[in-house]
Amino acid sequence: MKKPLAIVTLSVMLSACASLRQPSETTTDASASSKPVSLVKTAPVNNPQDKTKTIAEDPLPGVELTEDLLNDILSAEISFQRGQWQAAYSTMLSLAQQTRDPRLAKRAAEMALAARRPNEAMTAVRLWTELAPRSDEALQNYLGLIMLSDNISEIEPLLAQRLAAVSPQARGPMILQIQRLLSRARDKTLAFNILQNIVAPYPDLIETHLALAQGAFANRDSIRARAEANQALKLKPDSEMAILTLAQVTPDTTDAMVLVSNFLKKYPDAREVRIAYARGLVEQKQYEQASKQFQTLLKDDQEDITTLFALGILNVQTNHLPEAEDYLKRYLSALAKQPEDERDPTQALLLLSQIAEEHNDIPGALKWLEQVEPGDAYNNVQVRRAQLLTKRGDINGARQVLQQALAEADNDRDQQQLIQAESQILRDANRNQDAADVLSSGLQRFPNNTDLLYDYSMVAEKLGNYQAMERSLRKIMDVAPNNQHAYNALGYSLADRNVRLPEALDLIKKAAQLAPDDPFITDSLGWVEFRMGNLDEAEKQLRRAYGLRSDTEIGIHLGEILWTRGKQDDAKQLWRDAQSKDPKNEVLKNTLTRLNVQL
Repeated sequence: MKKPLAIVTLSVMLSACASLRQPSETTTDASASSKPVSLVKTAPVNNPQDKTKTIAEDPLPGVELTEDLLNDILSAEISFQRGQWQAAYSTMLSLAQQTRDPRLAKRAAEMALAARRPNEAMTAVRLWTELAPRSDEALQNYLGLIMLSDNISEIEPLLAQRLAAVSPQARGPMILQIQRLLSRARDKTLAFNILQNIVAPYPDLIETHLALAQGAFANRDSIRARAEANQALKLKPDSEMAILTLAQVTPDTTDAMVLVSNFLKKYPDAREVRIAYARGLVEQKQYEQASKQFQTLLKDDQEDITTLFALGILNVQTNHLPEAEDYLKRYLSALAKQPEDERDPTQALLLLSQIAEEHNDIPGALKWLEQVEPGDAYNNVQVRRAQLLTKRGDINGARQVLQQALAEADNDRDQQQLIQAESQILRDANRNQDAADVLSSGLQRFPNNTDLLYDYSMVAEKLGNYQAMERSLRKIMDVAPNNQHAYNALGYSLADRNVRLPEALDLIKKAAQLAPDDPFITDSLGWVEFRMGNLDEAEKQLRRAYGLRSDTEIGIHLGEILWTRGKQDDAKQLWRDAQSKDPKNEVLKNTLTRLNVQL
């Protein structure tokens, strides 16, 4: 059996384990489970049209809405709608300064942000926070903007004041939020210094040392980061957040894995740590060991969808297909019971389809694919369905699937892919005229698509329509002058037919200039030199091509040159190698017949 299913990649397996939160966001510890404090949210104003909200925390000034004031406000709004942001912003900011109304300062900030003018937005937001000092919304925007500036020092007293003012229960979570806020600063050293100053009064909080560990790590101070993480672990030895932070800031991956493994021996119920350990094993490609960790996690919750999916992926990778099938089916069943979960089942359906195909159960493979709903992978799934129907011998059914998908496709890329897929199925079935018709129809819709033009040229050559082939390749050269494949294809075709050889050489040299290390272009260069009688150069180029890639047809070409030069034994060995790789290769058969060679 071939290496585990091609669809399984390391990135897919890691995504299967992706429920692990970052250490700074973990809420396993009781000390970090308090309700987050809203003042350090950093989202900027993002709804310029919302003018109905008022700042409830602060009293509004008793300003009379006079006719002049109303006209100024309307004038500013009209200017803004007409794209004259600067005049609108200046008017609104001036009105805010005159009236002391925070709503007008907020609107000025919105205008500046919409115009992507962070400096002007900061001026308005500073005024907004001055006029509404208790407004979390104003503070959030102020903090978000200050992080984009070159000098963030001015926020230190503000954050220190807010941290001192909150309840002891909320202080730990706020420290972690402040660290995440400061992590957005460009100057990591300055951000870390500010963090140190802010948390200095709270050395007994585990969050203080976790935040300092993260800040030092961002500042590329791994020694300090490890020291702070160890201090956090000393304060709370069973802290999952602390051990995950320590593992994160440990430079050597092996050492980090040992830390996590030892922690699990002491605290086997640490679920987040076990997930992290399993994920680390996946990253190290220790799939069997990772699978054992996920099996342990599954004991706590037999229908945990993340664990079931991870076990399905891992068992596919380790070629335990019956177990993989069981876990993936259980995953789909558990997912169906959680309609609120937005996880996409497509990956599991694709894997189950491939497992069925491995068992030569084509109807079963098709059944799984038919359950895939429209989405990002839908187009590829229809191509896969068509390929399976072709494998079953139902080429017309395959074409119907692709044509239906083509009728439903709503973008050019998908339509082009489906056209190519249908033509490829027909080419593989040696129905070259049908393939040419499909591509010709596609080119009426997308006349300058280089992929369709190239495929059409290859089919035209198969049909002996060399003029159509050349027209298509020449058009590619016009549309995409740096497309080396067009120059190479035309040059090789001329050389293979032993016509217009000087022109063929020029075309292939042009392709080689564009892609000097392409083995197939180097093969073409050797082949045209052979046709021109330059045997030394031909052998040199083809040996180089075969060294770049031991492709079957490159080996066949090199063998013919060696045969011509009297090196029959070397030639036969190359042809035997080619035959073992591809016993049905038509180029090899034609070469041996033409040269009257028996292997």
